[in-house]
Amino acid sequence: MNRVREGMIPAVLGTAVTAAGYAMKQNRKIDKMVSNTIFGFGLAHIVLGAIDLVEHRNEF
Repeated sequence: MNRVREGMIPAVLGTAVTAAGYAMKQNRKIDKMVSNTIFGFGLAHIVLGAIDLVEHRNEF
């Protein structure tokens, strides 16, 4: 059975959320604070996922 490395799901989810936030930043109708918040949450998920990936890289 294939196992997903710890931290991979938050990193991939963060990439999707960051892309959504960036796309929202391009739309002038959406409040800038909302799009920046979503963009920031996505970046935070990428960082936290990367930390987990590095921290648990030798567990398989």
